[in-house]
Amino acid sequence: MASLQEIASQIRRDIVRMVHGVASGHPGGSLGCTDYFTALYFKVMKHDPAFHMDGIGEDVFFLSNGHISPVFYSTLARAGYFDIKELSTFRRLNSRLQGHPATHEHLPGIRVASGSLGQGMSVAIGAALAKKLNGDKNLVFSLHGDGELDEGQNWEAAMFAAHHKVDNLISTVDWNGQQIDGPTAKVMNLGNLDAKFAAFGWEVIHLENGNDVDAVAAALEHAKTFVGKGKPIVILMKTVMGKGVDFMEGSHEWHGIAPNDEQLAKALAQLPETLGDY
Repeated sequence: MASLQEIASQIRRDIVRMVHGVASGHPGGSLGCTDYFTALYFKVMKHDPAFHMDGIGEDVFFLSNGHISPVFYSTLARAGYFDIKELSTFRRLNSRLQGHPATHEHLPGIRVASGSLGQGMSVAIGAALAKKLNGDKNLVFSLHGDGELDEGQNWEAAMFAAHHKVDNLISTVDWNGQQIDGPTAKVMNLGNLDAKFAAFGWEVIHLENGNDVDAVAAALEHAKTFVGKGKPIVILMKTVMGKGVDFMEGSHEWHGIAPNDEQLAKALAQLPETLGDY
């Protein structure tokens, strides 16, 4: 069985190849969140690749920052939700793998259309409350961008979750300090996120290295220890945008542009092929 590190390397290869293939997409955040997706889907989350939309009897995941669809699609394919060969259709006409995940295409693993930033936490809270109403002890996980927190709906949702004690929800913020127009500190300074979420009534876990797949898995397992204790849980996960490809790392400029042929070759040279390319 492949290690988490091997899986992450292959997912990163998939990401840069998918985006290059259509000269369109969002590689930076996808590469930065690869270790999170790998830990979640291949170690932490209890899920069924056979896929049932209602998610009853299993953990479910919602991607709020839907522009990082390349990492989501690769993860789902590598986890057995659909054939990895379908990754070659990314962003093409009539593909199920649209630029932002959508339910219309009935792609296994996708439970909500995402990409309109700021809505994912509200959706995740609704799913978590549904599990409580159904007596389902499984969990809801969600991922959000730090730049996405500029949207006020997140903070309305955060208030709601604390007030209603939605303690079967583990949300994670990809805290890479970058968004499409530049560093978050310059676009809209987020301030002290730890203090903000704590003030809103959440259990806060700080993960300093969200690009260490074992550390991510450990943080997610640690978050589980707070389930059922009356508070929603958030992991503030520090990552590096573009992680794994040296010329992409730490730059907002790779938020939403594709590598050219030469850049793709350089990127793939840094990312070992471990599970076989699609």
